[in-house]
Amino acid sequence: MDIIKSIEHEQLKSKIPELKVGNTVKVHVRIKEGNKERIQVFEGTIIKVQGGGVNQTFTVRKTSYGVGVEKTFLVHSPLVEKVELVRVGKARRAKLYYLRDRVGKSAKTKEQIGARIEDKEIVLKEDLVEEVSEAPEEKPAVETENVETQEVVDTVKEEKVETVKETDKKAE
Repeated sequence: MDIIKSIEHEQLKSKIPELKVGNTVKVHVRIKEGNKERIQVFEGTIIKVQGGGVNQTFTVRKTSYGVGVEKTFLVHSPLVEKVELVRVGKARRAKLYYLRDRVGKSAKTKEQIGARIEDKEIVLKEDLVEEVSEAPEEKPAVETENVETQEVVDTVKEEKVETVKETDKKAE
């Protein structure tokens, strides 16, 4: 792997949501105001998904107080906390730019009948924590179960204190 790809690989999120054009999603975005940080939810329809790798983006459109608002988010941005799927839409195009001209109910995509609302995630890289937990348990280097113990009995001669003192004086 060359240097640029290795740096990009470090920046990738391990799991990303499966984003499809036409779906209605809630994007939880981390916003920093001064020294406070909060999470703001932006709910709308995905009108386009483009790019790949670190530069992959998706654009979400919603109508707020009669004005259309579009925001483009980087998929691998640390500011995007999570993406929740609200509704599975039916789209036959890759880019839904025609929704910009529509107003009211016609600005929505049709809901796919019988579709399950599941937050599917695409796993890009495995977590190291999971690999360690899946590894078979190693045997300890020292087995404590089969250790044999031997009793050592010390025999001490009992001598009178007077005889010990006499032997010490003689030695001097």
